[in-house]
Amino acid sequence: MRSSICEGAVLFFWYALSGFLGNFKLQRLSLNEQESVQKRTFTKWINSHLAKRNPPMLVNDLFEDIKDGVMLIALLEVLSGQKLPCEQGRQLKRIHWVANIGTALKFLEGRRIKLVNINSTDIADGRPSIVLGLVWTIILYFQIEELTSNLPQLQSLSSSASSVESVVSSETASPPSKRKVVTKVQGSARKALLKWIQYTAAKQVGIEIKDFGQSWRSGVAFHSVIHAIRPDLVDMDKVKGRSNRENLEEAFMLAETELGIPRLLDPEDVNVDKPDEKSIMTYVAQFLKYYPDLHHTVTDVQENDVSFSFIPITVLNRGSEDRLMLRDLKVWAEQFERDLARAQMAETSLQEKYQSFKHFRVQYELKRKPIELATQSLRKDGKLLLDQAIVKQAWDRVSSRLFDWHIQLDKSLPEPLGTIGAWLYRAEVVLREEVSIQQAHEETANIIHRKLEQLKDLLKNIEGHKKTFHEIHRARSVNGVPVPPDQLEDMADRFNFVVSSSELHLLKMEFLELKYRLLSLLVLAESKLKSWIIKYGRRESVELLLQNYISVIENSKFFEQYEVTYQILKRAAEVYAKANGSVEEVENVMKFMNETTAQWRNLSVEVRSVRSMLEEVIANWDRYSSTVAGLQAWLEDAEKMLNQPEPSKKDFFRHLPHWIQQHTAMNDAGNFLIETCDEAISRDLKQQLLLLNGRWRELFMQVKQYARADELDKMQKEYLDGVASLTAFVDESNRKFSAPVEVSFLDVKMFVQDLEVMRGF
Repeated sequence: MRSSICEGAVLFFWYALSGFLGNFKLQRLSLNEQESVQKRTFTKWINSHLAKRNPPMLVNDLFEDIKDGVMLIALLEVLSGQKLPCEQGRQLKRIHWVANIGTALKFLEGRRIKLVNINSTDIADGRPSIVLGLVWTIILYFQIEELTSNLPQLQSLSSSASSVESVVSSETASPPSKRKVVTKVQGSARKALLKWIQYTAAKQVGIEIKDFGQSWRSGVAFHSVIHAIRPDLVDMDKVKGRSNRENLEEAFMLAETELGIPRLLDPEDVNVDKPDEKSIMTYVAQFLKYYPDLHHTVTDVQENDVSFSFIPITVLNRGSEDRLMLRDLKVWAEQFERDLARAQMAETSLQEKYQSFKHFRVQYELKRKPIELATQSLRKDGKLLLDQAIVKQAWDRVSSRLFDWHIQLDKSLPEPLGTIGAWLYRAEVVLREEVSIQQAHEETANIIHRKLEQLKDLLKNIEGHKKTFHEIHRARSVNGVPVPPDQLEDMADRFNFVVSSSELHLLKMEFLELKYRLLSLLVLAESKLKSWIIKYGRRESVELLLQNYISVIENSKFFEQYEVTYQILKRAAEVYAKANGSVEEVENVMKFMNETTAQWRNLSVEVRSVRSMLEEVIANWDRYSSTVAGLQAWLEDAEKMLNQPEPSKKDFFRHLPHWIQQHTAMNDAGNFLIETCDEAISRDLKQQLLLLNGRWRELFMQVKQYARADELDKMQKEYLDGVASLTAFVDESNRKFSAPVEVSFLDVKMFVQDLEVMRGF
């Protein structure tokens, strides 16, 4: 890891960024407008499906209404036709929200939809970018991908596995949540939908549709789709002469009233500089259900439109024509391999061999794209067809032989140039090799670390190789032996590439390694959080969860580990962004860091609260168990006491207030556990409480009068004491008034004083 950056460098970095802030503000404003359009469109799409539910449900504010997970589960039930478990009620706690959302995400993952970095807590917080990303993923899978997969000749544009993934890109994608959710349509459903529009609607009326943005602003594209389905509804000549708003309004109205397609868009959503592609795709995909003859779509185009021949082979039906094409590619690859072998073994000069190599490399590069397209998998399991596998094997052999020849040519150069050539090849491989993103972020970080160490090891010799090569390049020979000029210039270009890109590549790899280290910690925290905020079991299982929490979080000093990793990553990100200089890359790095910070801020609060929650559950289990045991024993004795004489009953039930408190504590603890425990345990607790409360209620109705027995005895004693005191006072007063008083100043004075004292009572 590089040494830390001095304060001056950091200040310079941020100063350099300030020049981009104006553009960032404009982009952020555009993103906010886009977010608003998506929110409205997605809300209407959800409501169009929830209207089919019995009873119907309605989303008013997407970011708020999705928080408890109830609407989300209801939507998935309508879309899938399956029943999902759901916590419902007026007083749902956050723990129930997260549990509901977790159920929905687990259901989607069960459909082979990977939701990397979408977590329940972000949805429960109503984070706009994450909510919109999740809904878009659902739309892609349940509407766009499903409908485009029904196009027979375009079916290969659907994904080879599930085509919808939420992923972190290998370079600059945002992190678990706080990052923008990135949706990736592998196959791609977007291309299939666009091709269908181009060859069924746009082609017929002579317009060009290039995308799902600006091409739709005028409203003509929407009318062309309606025209393809119901030509009698649209007069294209009139459409082309009207304003954008008029066309959009009429198209949406016609689609809704004549075709029954829900109106997800308004003219002001589309008649803007940059219409939102996701919103338009969501709306347009609905038309696929109403197109009269999907099977006829591509066949006609193949027969009548020569331009269709340029569509990649992966969009064609795998029939005899495709097998023929694959066979031709196989024949080409096998012949190329034979020609390559002969050229490699030919007894010619080094310069002639290198010229021959360059010729074969040009042919190889020309054929690379067609073969890669032809060998894309069309199957859900990702496997290749037999013909495809044969072509791929032949291509792999060709690639290996060509690369081996390149190495051989470098090594055949007189020393030390041969050694430099071999070193160049290894360095190029390391620099050009893509990072293989694994499902586990820690594994990805380990792969990057190994590549980073490999590159560092190679670069130890760079200065020596550079000096030697420059001397050879100036002399154009090695120890008097001439070097083929083309090969020498090629090596010079390669050397410049290695020298110029190695430093930035090192910084990038260091940043990426730390990025995935941090992501692995975030994913660990998220996955553990999901296991800790589940519906709980018996006390023993909750105790195990608490022990696991203490082990993972406290004993391993998880928060300290995260903070150290984050601070090192922050420094690496600043260095890499400054060295890269690309506005887009700087923005991506800043976005990753900012969104990761926001994610951790929310996630850390959730994780820190787990221990208190688990301890509260355990405390309620203890309270419930002790009060149930005590109350059951007392009820048995109390029920026997009902047949005893009154004095005995009165004495026994003198402590009834204490058992009222115990009964209340039992119900409070039991109701808490019913809310937080799994269904089976909740059912058992409800049954146990029902029986105990039934016995209590029946008993209490007969003995409730004893609840205040002690209080009544006390009041009676106080009453009798008061009567006795009053009687004594009256007797004393009578005695005083009856006693003779001698007429003297002193006697009268004493008598008056006695009266004053009596009046004081």
